[in-house]
Amino acid sequence: RPAPQRPVMLDTLTFLLEKLLIVAHLKLSVLLPPPRATAPRSWKTRSPQPAGAARGFERGDLLEVPRTLFTHFGIYLGDNRVAHLIPDILPLLTADGRRIQEMVTNTRLLLGVLSKRASIRVDSVEDFAYGAGILLNAMDRAVVPSPLAGEEVALRAELVGTVSYSLLWNNCEHFVTHCRYGSARSLQTEQFCAWLRSLVQDQRSARLGALLGLLYMACWGVSASTALPALLIPFSLWMAS
Repeated sequence: RPAPQRPVMLDTLTFLLEKLLIVAHLKLSVLLPPPRATAPRSWKTRSPQPAGAARGFERGDLLEVPRTLFTHFGIYLGDNRVAHLIPDILPLLTADGRRIQEMVTNTRLLLGVLSKRASIRVDSVEDFAYGAGILLNAMDRAVVPSPLAGEEVALRAELVGTVSYSLLWNNCEHFVTHCRYGSARSLQTEQFCAWLRSLVQDQRSARLGALLGLLYMACWGVSASTALPALLIPFSLWMAS
C-alpha cells in the first residue's frame, strides 16, 4: 500500500526550515529548550573517546561525534571502519567510484543537502571523527528498544549506496537507529519539532506574525503577491494555536 503523502504546506515548511538552518549555520541544540526532568540525559556527559581509540570499539557499536550543524552518527564495522550516512552531491554527477570515495568536502555536503541526496559510505574512524571526540553507544539509554546483536547491526549498516536525504526526516541519526534498534528515528528532529510545536501553540507567535505581515505590506505595498503570504502565515499560526 503506498505511503500517505505529506501535505504541500508541510513539505514547504520543511524545505524552508532546512534552508534556514543551513544558511544560518546554527547548531540545533542552541534552538532547543532544556530537556524535561522525565527524560534525563546525563548519559551525554560521559567523556568522548579520541578517534585513535578504535581498538576499544566493537562491531555494531554506535559512534557519535559533534559537527558544525548537528551531531553526526555512524556504525562501527570493525577494522577501523565506520559506516555512516552523509549528504553528497557527487554521486548524482559522476559514476567514478574513486572520486566518490574521496573525503566529502563541505561543498559536496552542502549541495547534497540542497539536492536531498546522500551516500551510505564507509570511512576510517579518523575520517569519520574529523578531529572530534567520539561518544560510544550514548543513545542506548535514550532509545526504548534494546540494541540488536552487534553482527546484525553491522550487516544492516554495510548496505552502502546512494539514498534520498532529508535534514529532518531521513538523516544520519535515522540511519544508525534503524541499524542498531530496528526503528528509524531522530531524537534531534523530535526535539526540534517539540520546540516548533510549542512556538506555534503560543498565541503570541500568531500576533507577531500578523504584525510582521502588516509591516511587510507597509514596506512593499498591498497586492495579491504581498497580501496572501502576509495573511496566510498568521492565519495558519492562529488556527494551529
